[in-house]
Amino acid sequence: MTVHTKPEVTGEPQAAVRTYAESPIQCRKFGHYVYEVTDVQRTLKFWLEVMNFKVSDWNEKGMVFLRCNSDHHGIGLKPGKADKRATDGNTVEHLAFEVDSMDVLFKAREYFKAHNIPIVFEGRKGAGCNTSINFLDPDGYQFEIYYRIDQVIDDNLRPASQFRPASPLEAAVANPVPEKW
Repeated sequence: MTVHTKPEVTGEPQAAVRTYAESPIQCRKFGHYVYEVTDVQRTLKFWLEVMNFKVSDWNEKGMVFLRCNSDHHGIGLKPGKADKRATDGNTVEHLAFEVDSMDVLFKAREYFKAHNIPIVFEGRKGAGCNTSINFLDPDGYQFEIYYRIDQVIDDNLRPASQFRPASPLEAAVANPVPEKW
């Protein structure tokens, strides 16, 4: 195992050095942003009319998934119970990054476990059919690394009957979604 050092972020640049085992994770691109809103319809109108996004899907929890390119979603709007901006800032559910393969997800899971990084979810949730690991950073913020998200071409969306939620990663691999729909 290769070990390298990275400066720890403190008040003084490079004031302390911490050792990290080399991570198997290499993100390909920013994936998607999911956040809580108090009025899904109002925020949806903003993303559709101001930012020209398109709706890909809605789920049974009232979340709406929006896209600006062929990725199934770049924004997820999650219904929230109260306006949290006044007291503690906006509530972000998670920020996601794409990785190159399922192998990276399996290696990342072992890396997270070996380094006591809390895993919140692993597998496939539903809309978008991406297989992923959701984990927490040291401050408790949730992030996701995922492999393959549905590509929407000419508004051709995968039917919800093919979402096939599965957990853990092994179950997602054992019960794959169809490549074409």
